Amino acid sequence: MQIVLGVAGGIAAYKAVLLLRLLREAGHDVRVVPTRAALEFVGRPTWEALSGQSATPEVFDDVAHVPHVALGQHADLVIVAPATADLLARAAAGRADDLLTSTLLTARCPVLMAPAMHTEMWDHPATRANVATLRARGVHVLDPASGRLTGADTGPGRLPEPDQIAAAALALVAPPRPQDLAGRHVVISAGGTREPLDPVRYLGNRSSGRQGYALARTARDRGARVTVVAANVSLDDPAGVDVVEVETTDQLRTAVRAAARTADVVVMAAAVADFRPVAAAGHKVKKRSDGVVDPILLEANPDILAELTAERLRPGQVIVGFAAETGDEHTTVLEYGRAKARRKGADLLAVNAVGHGLAFGTTDNAVTILDRHGDVLGAAVGSKDEVADALWDEVCRLG
Repeated sequence: MQIVLGVAGGIAAYKAVLLLRLLREAGHDVRVVPTRAALEFVGRPTWEALSGQSATPEVFDDVAHVPHVALGQHADLVIVAPATADLLARAAAGRADDLLTSTLLTARCPVLMAPAMHTEMWDHPATRANVATLRARGVHVLDPASGRLTGADTGPGRLPEPDQIAAAALALVAPPRPQDLAGRHVVISAGGTREPLDPVRYLGNRSSGRQGYALARTARDRGARVTVVAANVSLDDPAGVDVVEVETTDQLRTAVRAAARTADVVVMAAAVADFRPVAAAGHKVKKRSDGVVDPILLEANPDILAELTAERLRPGQVIVGFAAETGDEHTTVLEYGRAKARRKGADLLAVNAVGHGLAFGTTDNAVTILDRHGDVLGAAVGSKDEVADALWDEVCRLG
């Protein structure tokens, strides 16, 4: 696929280098078109070395090939990342004062812009009007992420991560997704709960929330209304998804049960702590001078998945669970999963091996999908989005 990657002049231009690499590694032919200001942040040799093509902001370079027209005409996809306030304004006004804005005027393929700027600039009425104008013309303008900006500033205006931009852009030219979840409300728990030991320490796990967020994105793309209950997830929230942030198991239980009352499908993808301290210390626990460590008494957390399957807060509700297992010298991961499927009573249970670099924090996963009796329905291996799609396929088969 022929992709034009436009880069405007902002500090986030360094992230576009990673985006370029992702697109190239996926097998796409990428022509980088920086603005003059962009080259103040990342030099032309970097773009040309990584893309294998010329990277000029000038309309009058290589005039014989009429690049200001040809690039847009031949492109299958145009991505602008970062799209600064200045670039959005020039594009909305239909300016053609450099190679990038000229290309945007001639492109007849999908165009995606990923804004990045300070919060005050993003919130300014002029910027909002420019974004509205571009969207009305069919340009796909992402909302910026919230987080650390240049210097000590934080807020909306941060460029989304390169993998998120790539996924959003490539989805524009992908075959249409089945809308088999249209009209359904899906609730997904993601991440890992933390149980406080004292004001600074907690009992937790290594779950990143990537699989839960992949389930949210793919459900959204298949037409569902999606609510995510996110436990200690540091990823950018998926666009078009309602996110409820929690920390502890009790908080997750309350939020999931509240959302589940209107849900057609509930997926418990979060790694929920099995235990919590009987009592958290009100102050930071100090080391004892004799080196002895005081014991920490634990109690069981509520079994949220078992509660949901027993109660079915809405008639016909489909409940999906996850079983993160390590196995041991006596029992395999799958055997533990089968026992859990029969014990929990969920309609589907996705069993995956974790630990030692598997599943937690990675971009890929491998699961075996069981029914409530512990019988194998299928398996999925690949990216977490691919695993998510396989799981939604099984949900849809249930009706």
